[in-house]
Amino acid sequence: MKFIKKRDFIIIAVILLTACIFYFVYNMQSDKGATKAEIYYESELVLTVMLNKNEDRIFKLPQNENVVFHLYEDGSIRFEESDCPDKVCIKSGKLRHIGSSAACLPNKVILKIVPVKDTDDNDVDIIVRK
Repeated sequence: MKFIKKRDFIIIAVILLTACIFYFVYNMQSDKGATKAEIYYESELVLTVMLNKNEDRIFKLPQNENVVFHLYEDGSIRFEESDCPDKVCIKSGKLRHIGSSAACLPNKVILKIVPVKDTDDNDVDIIVRK
């Protein structure tokens, strides 16, 4: 009596192959078009940064000088510095794909990547509960 049969390996391989196909199709779709980073402070949009390639700069929010962002030449952005105790925002790394987001909750700052195209009023933007 075998625990794992040949048929089980085939089923696992098909599931893994399907997952890989969905992953690559999703990444290809999310990379289409121009992107921008929206930065929220206390649930209000305070800054929009175009994620253009060949631009490298470091900047701060005027509302909170303790949070520093780094915009990279490859079109990605990340939290560079923060005075929060756990540094989860910094550990989130570079963001460049549509739908990616990071947050520094102690400083009330949220960074999310969105498409440049106009959005519909019915699109979910952000949900915050006080």
